[in-house]
Amino acid sequence: MSKDPLLQPYQLKHLTLRNRIMTTSHEPAYPEDGMPKARYAAYHAERAKAGVALTMTAGSAAVSRDSPPVFNNILAYKDEVVPWIRNLTDQVHEHGAAVMIQLTHLGRRTGWNKGDWLPSVSSSRHREPAHRSFPKLAEDWDIARIISDFADAAERMKEGGMDGIELQVYGHLLDQFWSPLTNDLDGPYGGQSLDSRMRMPLDVLRAVRDRVGEDFIVGLRYTADEAQAGGITPEEGIEISRRLTDSGMVDFLNVIRGRIHTDPAMTDVIPVQGMKSAPHLDFAGEVKRATGMPTFHAARIPDVATARHAVASGLLDIVGMTRAHMADPHVVRKIIEGREDRIRPCVGATYCLDRIYQAGEALCIHNAATGRELTMPHEIPAAATHKKVVIIGAGPGGLEAARVAAERGHDVTVLEAAAEPGGQVRLTAQNPRRAEMIGIIDWRMAQCAARDVAFRFNTWAEAEDVMALNPDVVIVATGGMPNMMLHETRTDLPHAVSSWDIISGDVKPAGHVLVYDESGDHPGLMAAETAAGAGARVEVMTPDRTFAPDIMGMNLVPYMRALQDKDVRFTVARRLLGISRSGNRLTAAIGTDYSGHTYCAEYDQVVVNYGTLPLDSLYFALKERASNRGEVDHDALIAGRPQAVTSNPAGRFQLFRIGDAVSARNTHAAIYDALRLVKDI
Repeated sequence: MSKDPLLQPYQLKHLTLRNRIMTTSHEPAYPEDGMPKARYAAYHAERAKAGVALTMTAGSAAVSRDSPPVFNNILAYKDEVVPWIRNLTDQVHEHGAAVMIQLTHLGRRTGWNKGDWLPSVSSSRHREPAHRSFPKLAEDWDIARIISDFADAAERMKEGGMDGIELQVYGHLLDQFWSPLTNDLDGPYGGQSLDSRMRMPLDVLRAVRDRVGEDFIVGLRYTADEAQAGGITPEEGIEISRRLTDSGMVDFLNVIRGRIHTDPAMTDVIPVQGMKSAPHLDFAGEVKRATGMPTFHAARIPDVATARHAVASGLLDIVGMTRAHMADPHVVRKIIEGREDRIRPCVGATYCLDRIYQAGEALCIHNAATGRELTMPHEIPAAATHKKVVIIGAGPGGLEAARVAAERGHDVTVLEAAAEPGGQVRLTAQNPRRAEMIGIIDWRMAQCAARDVAFRFNTWAEAEDVMALNPDVVIVATGGMPNMMLHETRTDLPHAVSSWDIISGDVKPAGHVLVYDESGDHPGLMAAETAAGAGARVEVMTPDRTFAPDIMGMNLVPYMRALQDKDVRFTVARRLLGISRSGNRLTAAIGTDYSGHTYCAEYDQVVVNYGTLPLDSLYFALKERASNRGEVDHDALIAGRPQAVTSNPAGRFQLFRIGDAVSARNTHAAIYDALRLVKDI
């Protein structure tokens, strides 16, 4: 028996959990027609297969029709969900893990113009800032109906084979009732007394218990401290926790601290990179000490050491490592096998959650197999025939190609023009707040080193250098360089500098800086943050109707916190038309897409962020020597078949390019390009 605290079994009521690690409820937005079909089941089964004790599904499953699924939630109010739940639970149980589901009514945290176009309903008259829908104030018949809906949904989940359910009581309807910030009701469910505010969640618990019985596990994930003036205080949160314990209806407490009604509040509940790890762990421990209840918690616990401390010190009974399992679903297996150094790290980029909150599907920034378990492998199989693979470029795409090719058993050589690996990720990591991004590179370099990949740094590869290596496969992953032309006019900007110039420190910020951001992604605001931090007066300008549209909500928060106390102005719906020199200053001609209005403004420096143009000269120099002339069979790529194009029979090797060497995209796209191509070479 292992003495590792994380690997000790835990008895939760009648259920024996095989270790102390869980993935907490989260909605990866994989349902189809509101049902957790094959993709959803495969995602959770992968984590179960790798040893997690408990996988908590949904975040959250909707119990009522007037709780429409803004995050593509599971529709727990439909009877047809039961066989799909049964399929999911069977797959998880087959691998020895427990599985539960989180149930909710979203209340005001949704929109009326979704689903069946029913008005949203809440204990509050006021809309949630994040979802902007003004709710109907709940009537007595709404309350009775919703209580019954919770019980119906719980019964469906029990019928589907779930080991238990978790009620969502932070930010959603049940929390809206018991928070003094969001309860505008009169009568038995209203007012400011804790008795009246807790009545709705307790009535739901009673209805659920009456329906599913005492043997079924029921818990809550709830906020025990809203961390906002006028809200639930830590003292009141402890009292709520005690009352839940004393009710005898609750089997576990899953503790949250904070609110989720705005992007900044959400980011404090679920911290991103650059923020403190495990910021609410000690508070969760206080709840456990005060109640003696089985206590779960998750909030930026990205590494095994922190998780081990949480359990060993008695702060938690079960520790949630949800984003960590998105980065590497095999965390537990690697702990058991003594391979913790092989765990792919969560770098806190929160690409996963930001995509969900922008109506996308959850994807990990540097594990392209997460969410694609039906088509992409988490473990790379060996190839039947070993080949000589040459990769040009050691950015994230090139390193992923090298890693996968080496795991396939190929002989791999990487040529890199710079002195160090990393490409744009290394540039990103120069911002101290985003330094964790280098984990994307460091992990791949370690995997490559373990498999004897040969690296040649400070090597600007020419076609003859590649040919001299006698490759069977050449992958061009050279990335791109900043695009310094204006939109459509193809006007060069000789007087401007790039966002990369400012971020890298190659160019120092001047006094009054215009950051013209036509790309809307991280480098624009990174440059603005660097310039403002150096004392410059900064204007961020975009032709879009909102600034930085590709930086999603949770990642935008740290930028705004860094910029709002500095001399920074945001200008939207303005397009840079040209730049001319006026003595020691620059005159920018500015227009708009909405009218013929133009004007001029003077700056000391103009910084342009407009994506990258591919560094593709080597690719085109090699193209006519390749057997496929660089052509990719898209049908084979999507279906997971090897590339077999032979348009040039005299060619000596296959040639491919990936990532920004094709077109400006992002880190995930480059890594996905590499994985789905190279896994079949």
